[in-house]
Amino acid sequence: MAFPYPDAKLSSPRPCAGVHCAASPTQEPNALRVRHGGPRHGGRGDGGILASDPNIVPDTEHRGLMALLPAAARPYALLARFDRPIGWWLMFWPGAWAIALSGGAVERWDLILWFLLGSIAMRGAGCVYNDIVDRDLDRQVARTRSRPLASGAVSLKAAWLWLGFLCLIGLVVLVQLNPFAAGIAVASLALVAAYPFMKRITWWPQAWLGLVFSWAALVGWAAITRELPLPGLLLYAGCIVWVIGYDTIYALQDVEDDALVGVRSSARRLGNNVKVGVALFYALALALWGAALWQVRPDPLVLAALAPMALHLVWQVVTLAPTDGANALHRFRSNRNAGLLMFAACFVVGTTAF
Repeated sequence: MAFPYPDAKLSSPRPCAGVHCAASPTQEPNALRVRHGGPRHGGRGDGGILASDPNIVPDTEHRGLMALLPAAARPYALLARFDRPIGWWLMFWPGAWAIALSGGAVERWDLILWFLLGSIAMRGAGCVYNDIVDRDLDRQVARTRSRPLASGAVSLKAAWLWLGFLCLIGLVVLVQLNPFAAGIAVASLALVAAYPFMKRITWWPQAWLGLVFSWAALVGWAAITRELPLPGLLLYAGCIVWVIGYDTIYALQDVEDDALVGVRSSARRLGNNVKVGVALFYALALALWGAALWQVRPDPLVLAALAPMALHLVWQVVTLAPTDGANALHRFRSNRNAGLLMFAACFVVGTTAF
């Protein structure tokens, strides 16, 4: 299935970008920094690892699982960021929301599971592609030169073969969709291919990541209704600014490194106004989502379904400490739970409106 990709930053070398991989400025200054597993939703924090020892990665969430894998398989799992599930959760949620809000969550619950599989496979594929593109840069940066591809734990040929296998899994998911939805899914490939280069040419690579990581919302709606009405477009637009908001939080971990190597990000651009910026992105996301829910069921009470999500996003902004990398990573990862809150809202509205 042509789902977009790595967690955002999980994408680049930091030179990583977007959902990045780096050590937080608040951690050991010269130590390897790693982030997400996410929108760096490939990138930064997810890539800098010593393939031989998954336990040295500060933000690895599934250390036990990685340790259980055969030694030969571990570098490939790390290359696809399977140890950092936050990336595929963030890619999965927009599609699940669309299925629920369009009224298909009950009858097409199987489609939600297919989207989950597609998100895992294609997020992994995006991370592999990102590391292929950035392999030369990764070798020049202390904290990224230990990535599987940059360190030589995985050869370039093997990385391409692994990428192809992950894409085949995506293809299996793709054929579960109707032709209209499948066409929309395939159309995302151009955005995915361009993402690793955005951090080199714009201060807002997070915006491009938003287009990519939110694409499943369009695919999900089309998979249920075979069309893209206004509610689906509003949901997609809200997802884009949500991604910009949470990926800006993620990018706070790499502000110092980004400045040194000349990599651009929304966190650097916003500077001391980063909390205000994130608050505005989240507020716009809530407004667009509220409009989407209203289009589906024009009842003021329906907007109450958004209250839990709104409170969670407010918590993120109020408690965010821009100079504390661990704090930023925790707020970023909390969007996995935010996704569940939004899914509940879409499920309630979607199942009662159709």
